[in-house]
Amino acid sequence: MWPLRNKLYTHEKMHKLVATLLILFSLNTSLLSQSQISIEDFTLKNTFNVESVNSVNWMKDGQLYSALENNKVVKYDVTTGLAVEELVDGGALSPSLKIDDYTFSDDEAKILLLTDRQSVFRRSYTAVFYVYDIATKAVSKLSEGRQAYGTFSPDGSKVAFTRDNNLFWKDIASGQEAQITSDGKRNAIINGSTDWVYEEELYLTKAFEWSPDGQRIAYYKFDESLVKEYNMQVWHEGQLYPEDYRYKYPKAGESNSVVNIFIYEVGANRNIKADIGSETDIYIPRIKWLKDAKTLSIQRLNRLQNQLDILHTDASTGKSTIILTDKSETYIDFTFCDDLTYLEDGKTFLFSSEKNGFKHFYLYSLSGELVRQITSGPWEAVSLAGVDQSTKTPVLFYTSTEESPMERALYRIDVKGKNKAKLSLDKGWNRVVMSTDTRFYINYFTGATQPQKVTLHQSKGNKLVKVLKDNAALAKATKDHGFADKEFFSFTTSQGTDLNGYFLKPADFDPNKKYPVLLYQYSGPGSQNVTNAWGGGHFFWHQMLTQKGYIVAVVDTRGTGGRGEQFKKLTYKQLGKYETEDHIEAAHYFRKLSFVDVSRIGIWGWSYGGYMSSLVLFKGADLFKTAIAVAPVTTWRFYDTIYTERYLMRPQENAGGYDDNSPITHADKLKGNFLLIHGTGDDNVHFQNSVALQDALIREGKQFESFYYPDKTHGISGGKYRYHLYTMMTNFIIDNL
Repeated sequence: MWPLRNKLYTHEKMHKLVATLLILFSLNTSLLSQSQISIEDFTLKNTFNVESVNSVNWMKDGQLYSALENNKVVKYDVTTGLAVEELVDGGALSPSLKIDDYTFSDDEAKILLLTDRQSVFRRSYTAVFYVYDIATKAVSKLSEGRQAYGTFSPDGSKVAFTRDNNLFWKDIASGQEAQITSDGKRNAIINGSTDWVYEEELYLTKAFEWSPDGQRIAYYKFDESLVKEYNMQVWHEGQLYPEDYRYKYPKAGESNSVVNIFIYEVGANRNIKADIGSETDIYIPRIKWLKDAKTLSIQRLNRLQNQLDILHTDASTGKSTIILTDKSETYIDFTFCDDLTYLEDGKTFLFSSEKNGFKHFYLYSLSGELVRQITSGPWEAVSLAGVDQSTKTPVLFYTSTEESPMERALYRIDVKGKNKAKLSLDKGWNRVVMSTDTRFYINYFTGATQPQKVTLHQSKGNKLVKVLKDNAALAKATKDHGFADKEFFSFTTSQGTDLNGYFLKPADFDPNKKYPVLLYQYSGPGSQNVTNAWGGGHFFWHQMLTQKGYIVAVVDTRGTGGRGEQFKKLTYKQLGKYETEDHIEAAHYFRKLSFVDVSRIGIWGWSYGGYMSSLVLFKGADLFKTAIAVAPVTTWRFYDTIYTERYLMRPQENAGGYDDNSPITHADKLKGNFLLIHGTGDDNVHFQNSVALQDALIREGKQFESFYYPDKTHGISGGKYRYHLYTMMTNFIIDNL
């Protein structure tokens, strides 16, 4: 006979067992009730549609903003968040128009409507423009043919635009059209817009600016004569012979366009050449008019991108003076520090720099003397959202990593470096669009478990005015489909570096079981994948893989952003070396975890991430079973000047930096399963990269799989292409990992 206490113990065990079984039953029931994520859901059906507020234009009075919704430009009251007026309905116009984008004249009396937009490269386009008069409701075509970058003059009486590599302006009232340049020619001379490499790497497409008084137009002239052409065959469906497509693409170490800046006087119909120095092998990433309309600010960057000069140019003579020089022992990360702002006092300007180890804001006099450093600390002042100049002491609004490199929060601080305050209400990733007068801002927020929430705020008192989009339907869809939450982790490498990462685990994860791990990464300089934010690249596919029993891991290596200059710029002159070492360290870390199947660790990535996944599989052959590389760089010798030389110098100066960490160099080390994917129409990372790697692997007698997408660009999108791509990658993972 059992003692009484043993009887009680047995009853307790039985109760616990029953409770456990009930929990497991409930969990299994819950899992069965959840819809499985399909590839159709995120490629064809738009099941996980993210609602947002797009094409926001803040109105002049700061009390209103406009947005493009359902082919209508609608005006909203910021104090209520409610629509107050429908400014124009594209469908009701004669002719009927599908509005792709729009801009107001400064007096908000006219709207420039953009329709029939056709992309050229990633950011460039041509379109048909119409001028719409709000008061009279009259609409008129801007010009014949197709144009680009239509821009009102400050008084709204004229519109400047480009066509066929030339620059024009048109007087709206009279209909008079004037041609500023006439030497524009494809693959030779470009006026008023940029060449391929400026567009891709400096985010610059419109290359002209009206002066504040509307009397002058400053513009770029690109001479591409010495830039070599890249040739792609275009395989049009049903076409008997493929078409040759040639465009100017400067590969690392080769000739760039020669760039000059001209100042056109509208009344006198004459051009003045700006003095940008005797050196022609340079970059001009930005131009900006000063408030006086007599001075043009020109930013000049040397070829190696380790010295940035700010020039002030007399608009009437073209004579220039160097006002400020910023230097680096590695490189100037220009697009990260693109915050030059001239204040309305006409005496000072704001400038950002990483010169003290982290990006911060500085105040300078107009003569280039440092007044003070405004922000400081071991964190990044990431982006300038706006400047309130209505008070005696202007106030900066900016996002920063002060609380965590994996987060972005909005702060304010005055130009004296005082009265700093955090404004962001939610902890995670905040992106801000401020009104012109900074009285209001729209906040785009996501957290690790929070799809995008768009809210309207009043800056004074940091008052929440209205939730514009809460994406409740998306949140429900993700819950119904059993989305996994990010599980953050960090580990210390054998070299003593702390790295951040996160896991996505199956809903029925059991720590006593063994799971295959697929590591996703991008790893490019200054990038971040590990963030306290919802989603991310290929997020939905990763969620689907967790439902098929895989753990998806994401790790940010050395060279990535948010952690200061030393961490980011460590990869200078040797791209791929430290990133590869860190991903191999990640594999060692995974192997120590009890729930990881050490024989089934894979890696994949796209673009720079494809470069890394190839290199990691080859150099970490004993640790990684499988890799997928989509549109990878396979040798930096094939990539463009601005991006590549920023990090590696020219191949003539650093041949080892180009070759030592090229996947082609290490093709002989392939042991695992490898899938190589590329679009033949990729104007960015040329198909040539994958052809060269395939050739190297074949010469080494290596077996692998490859696939090309005819005529597809770097993003491999449109139609059913993404559906096909994800299906193929899914099958490859199931079969090989």
